[in-house]
Amino acid sequence: MELSEAYRECERITWSQARNFAYGIRLLPAGKRAGLAVIYAFARRIDDIGDGTLPAEQKITALEQAREQVLNLTHPSPDDPVLVALADVERTFPVPMAAFGELIDGCVADVRGTSYQSFEDLLYYCRCVAGSIGRLSLGIFGARGDMTQAAELADSLGVALQLTNILRDIREDHANGRVYLPAEDLAKFDCTLDPAGPAATPEAAGPGFNRLVEFEADRAREWYDDGLRLLGLLDWRSSACTGAMAGIYRRLLEIIAADPAAVLRGRTSLSGREKAMVAVKALAGRIS
Repeated sequence: MELSEAYRECERITWSQARNFAYGIRLLPAGKRAGLAVIYAFARRIDDIGDGTLPAEQKITALEQAREQVLNLTHPSPDDPVLVALADVERTFPVPMAAFGELIDGCVADVRGTSYQSFEDLLYYCRCVAGSIGRLSLGIFGARGDMTQAAELADSLGVALQLTNILRDIREDHANGRVYLPAEDLAKFDCTLDPAGPAATPEAAGPGFNRLVEFEADRAREWYDDGLRLLGLLDWRSSACTGAMAGIYRRLLEIIAADPAAVLRGRTSLSGREKAMVAVKALAGRIS
């Protein structure tokens, strides 16, 4: 397979499936845009395995195969465009490919139905599934100054985005037998989200549900405040890309916080126009 064809396939995957991230990725110069599309395409493959219809043990086998593939990119399958492009990204950018292993660890936890007693437990999961993407992306962006600090901030921003995802997807995750909110937080606000229980409705969740969401939203805001300090360490286009992606999710968080029960009635989202406006503001150096 021609390398250019492999990159085009990764971009096709990204533009068709990265409903929020694509707005930021498109702000990058061509080389970085193509590289980040490859990172997204392989991450999407991992997510699709975890969220697919295979039996649990087959999912875990497939995830472990993906782990082996990303750690041995010297001779990628010539018929696999994503691996062909990923091998070129490894040669071109200082991307910490081992971070894909953390994403896989998070997906394995999902497949096994892991629940979280405390926020510290959930934080580890968030760093696996989202902080890892922040650190992988940083390998494409590059950063000024201390790369260790930049990686920590990228990790924090990933945690903020994942907490937003968790709040947005409470209803859908509950229907799929998953509850990510820490058990101690549910108990603190006298909320019930038992996957084996009734559907997640405002009535079933309990009268403290709104306060629970507000509490978690405040927690997410703190992670945004920390993670967004990364923008000052990036070049203009990389900062705009990151700012657009974070801005879309932060705007989504504020919509959820304004009407917490809405997440139990349906999926909360921004329109294409709203996302585009956030991206334009990010390009001008403003975060919505």
